[in-house]
Order: sequence, then C-alpha cells, then structure tokens
Amino acid sequence: MDRQGKTELVADLQAAFNSAGVVVVAHPKALTVEESQALRRKMGEANASFKVTKNSLAKLALKDTPYAYLADQFIGETAIAYSQDPIAAAKVIYAFAKDNKKITISGGGLGDRALSDADVKALATLPSLDELRGKIIGVLQAPASKMVGVFAAPGGQLARVVKAYADKG
Repeated sequence: MDRQGKTELVADLQAAFNSAGVVVVAHPKALTVEESQALRRKMGEANASFKVTKNSLAKLALKDTPYAYLADQFIGETAIAYSQDPIAAAKVIYAFAKDNKKITISGGGLGDRALSDADVKALATLPSLDELRGKIIGVLQAPASKMVGVFAAPGGQLARVVKAYADKG
C-alpha cells in the first residue's frame, strides 16, 4: 500500500472512530475468507462494520478521537467492530465469537469508557432498542387491557344471569 492509500485508510478509520457509539477490539486467528465474509454480512445487517486493521495505522487513527485509550489493545492480528448503535456491533461479534473459536474479544470502548471482554459480553446480552420499546409498549398496554376486562366482566356476568333466568322460566 502506498503512502496516499495509508493516509486515506487512517482518515477513514479516524472518521469511523469519531462517529462510533461503540468499538470492539478482537483478535482473529486464521479466519477463512468465508467466515470473514459471513461476519461482515452479519455486521452489515446490524448497521455495524468489521475491519481487520494494521496496528500502526489504527493507532495513528485513534489519536485525537474519543477512543484514543484503546491503542494498547492493538497487539498482534487485530480487528475492530464498530457501530453508531452502542449495542449492535457488540451483539454481532459476541455471537460470532461464541460460535467460532477463531476470534477472541479483547475489549473495547463505549464513549470515553474502556470495556473489558466481560463488559463487551454484558453489553452484547442487553436487549436491543427495538426489544426495549416492545417491552415498554407491552407494560403500557397491560393496564388498559386489564381495565377493559374488569369493566366487561360485570356486564358479562349480568348477561349470563339474565340468560339463566330466561332458560329457567
């Protein structure tokens, strides 16, 4: 890669770090092309990205970003997963690493907070924003549906009593 290509790559990575809600650092060991493509496809479906990076270029890109504290994690073969959604990238790479032992998560960052591999796991197991919205709607609708049942019950009981008297007499 020539100097201009490296400069563009550093600028792209720096833009990604500046706009990311979460960055997960992982170490892939001998991922096949098919496995790497499958991971990238899953990341794309979750509006996240996955890149295998050259450590020296990634460390240059980290300077003057909110994730500058991650520079120490770029040792050996390194890849990053990132997304604007603070959960998406962590969910996808954690699920992939759980099924595929060729990739290990070393940590990451959420804004100005460093994450350990255990923190990334905890983040990945949180429900998504859509799941949380669904739960909130369910909680809000539950009292209304219970009230309808309470109000409808006396009328139904009265109708059954009247019908029983009608059938009897």
